[in-house]
Amino acid sequence: MANPLTWLLAPVHLLALLGPAKSFRDNPVLGSPGLNRAGLHILRKRFALRSGARRRASLSHLLPRPEREAFERDGFLVLPDFLPPAEFAALKAEILNLSTAAREFVDGYTMTRLIPLDETNLRHLPASRRVLLGSRYQALHAFIGSHRQRPHLFVQSIFSGVRAAPVDVQSHFHVDTFHPTVKSWLFLNEVAPGEAGFTYVPGSHCPTRRHLAWERRVSITAARHNDRLTGEGSLRIEPEMLNRLGYPAPRKLSVAANTLVIADTSGFHRRGISEGAASRIAIWAYARGNPFLPWAIPTLRIPGGVRAFWAAQDALARLTGRGNGWRWAGVRSPATAPAID
Repeated sequence: MANPLTWLLAPVHLLALLGPAKSFRDNPVLGSPGLNRAGLHILRKRFALRSGARRRASLSHLLPRPEREAFERDGFLVLPDFLPPAEFAALKAEILNLSTAAREFVDGYTMTRLIPLDETNLRHLPASRRVLLGSRYQALHAFIGSHRQRPHLFVQSIFSGVRAAPVDVQSHFHVDTFHPTVKSWLFLNEVAPGEAGFTYVPGSHCPTRRHLAWERRVSITAARHNDRLTGEGSLRIEPEMLNRLGYPAPRKLSVAANTLVIADTSGFHRRGISEGAASRIAIWAYARGNPFLPWAIPTLRIPGGVRAFWAAQDALARLTGRGNGWRWAGVRSPATAPAID
């Protein structure tokens, strides 16, 4: 017999079809094997891709033509020497000297640290604020994310090889969601070839017919999938399948400091495998809007939104006894060595 709560929440689950909701596991409509066999997931994906293309076309004036064409071909951009040397030096000094409350997550052989660059912290970082709220940085995120919205900003520190364990979940090829979206990394230090460089499958932001057929098959059973993240809508894929879908070999990026990497993470990507202990520090940004809006209208930001979201997550974890692994770790700087229990 169906859970009565499922029927009570049916209008909410149906309305979620009109927005960015992606979890097959949490929404019985999105996760319905019958509806996805009939093409529900692929219908949403196709509609989102068309809407995203329309919004990007309206924002095409924000980027020079060579950058637009490189992104449209590959799904990502690598922009070395993103800032003038003096401007980068000022930003880097501010960020590396920042000491504030940080959030940490240990998974596999990796520890990830996030420090929010929200209104509270940016108030004390004038050089960083000028860059991150400046027209060039914002334009790149608007075009690639296909929305006129300010991205969420963090200092992200990745420490690989902190313990003897398998690779972390971000080191498996995956898509973040079913619709155009954006993430970026402005690297403050070099990422060498043997380290955890961002890895992307060129062109996979524009799905092939084989890709769509594969995604339809996965969507039918995703609600019951053994992989939790696939069930939540961030579909995982084995490396050998990528070639069968018609894509070229993945490209692992080794970059110098002051390089901006920005990508549509609805394409296949992963955190590269590190050959040993390593660390990388970057200003990490992401934005995700409603995939079905036909126009790239400005989106309002709620002050304190990220911290409020984290607080809600923590409250839910205390209530249910099931957290997601993230925790406040006290005052940290981006380069503070990880302390693993």
